[in-house]
Amino acid sequence: MKLLTDLEIEKRLEDFPDWDHHDNALTTEFEFDNFKNCMSAVFRIAFECEKLNHHPDWSNSYNLLKIKLSTHDVSGVTDLDFKLAKSIEKIIEVE
Repeated sequence: MKLLTDLEIEKRLEDFPDWDHHDNALTTEFEFDNFKNCMSAVFRIAFECEKLNHHPDWSNSYNLLKIKLSTHDVSGVTDLDFKLAKSIEKIIEVE
């Protein structure tokens, strides 16, 4: 898996306005109307993570979901992180 450069990451983030690049990872937060909707999104994202065999670092507090994507094998951001971010965006869009 090829590690992306900071320039490559910043260019790709133009298509992901809700995401940032910090500490060798893509990060974002989503706020939902309530806990149930937040957990629904978490479970839907989990299925996508399993399909890609790529798992985020994430946390939630009531209706707030924080996600951090990084490819641990290379200690940074790769195409796989952007692929999962795109899937997450599609899932959240439906919520």
